Amino acid sequence: MVCDRLTIRIHTQFTGHPSEMHTVLLAERTLTKLYNQRPAWLDAAHQALDAAVAAAYGWLDYRADLPDEDILKRLLALNLQRAKTQGAIK
Repeated sequence: MVCDRLTIRIHTQFTGHPSEMHTVLLAERTLTKLYNQRPAWLDAAHQALDAAVAAAYGWLDYRADLPDEDILKRLLALNLQRAKTQGAIK
């Protein structure tokens, strides 16, 4: 993969445009493939994002292993509270 990127970079530098190989390699890069591979950096990014969102909601007791059902209950309660505050629910 590094070799492929280096070859593409060199080709682009000399010709001013990406090669056909570059187009083929880019077509192979999809979100589905990335998420199926689930590299460590992606997992770490999701964990950091989850923690940041929980902190923004003021969930001081948030843990990465909190069940989805508990998270959804909290989000629903927050949504209902905000709707009531805004007069959407009486």
